[in-house]
Amino acid sequence: MKLSIRSLALTTILTVSSLSGAAAFAQDNPMVGGAAMYADKNIIENAVNSADHTTLVAAVKAAGLVDTLSGEGPFTVLAPTNEAFDALPAGTVETLLKPENKEMLSTILACHVIAAKALSTDIVGMVKDDGGEHVVDTVGGCKLTLKTTADGGVTVTDENGTTANVTIADVMQSNGVIHVIDAVLTPKSSM
Repeated sequence: MKLSIRSLALTTILTVSSLSGAAAFAQDNPMVGGAAMYADKNIIENAVNSADHTTLVAAVKAAGLVDTLSGEGPFTVLAPTNEAFDALPAGTVETLLKPENKEMLSTILACHVIAAKALSTDIVGMVKDDGGEHVVDTVGGCKLTLKTTADGGVTVTDENGTTANVTIADVMQSNGVIHVIDAVLTPKSSM
């Protein structure tokens, strides 16, 4: 009986310790859209809580990518804010969200996903190793050019010349990492 009580006490201590560790880990993660981001939750579980990413979440749902981005990964997601979507020509988002445009929407969103976990330090290292810029392939078949800025920031340029700034880096997820960006990236011939 003493063994059971000791085991129960140890289990309780470990549970409380792991819960406090998770809370601490969330505190280490940057807040996004006014919401805490938890490293033990996946990309979708966190993104739905960000007030700055409601358009992205709606687009991911419309494109049928919820299961994919909830999957094992690892993924690096370049997550455009609502303001980034608002900067597109009038009517663009509404048109993309129509069921008949699901394939195009899916391709555009997949151009924001890299099939690896790339932290900002990894990106800076790749850019440095490649002499100032690093080209990366996305899940959607796009080629993005990564560069660093004089102040240590990171920019991402799509094949059309649109450049997005990483505004919040290294938001850890259970299945990868999110970097918040301020522009929507598109495949070469889509927009």
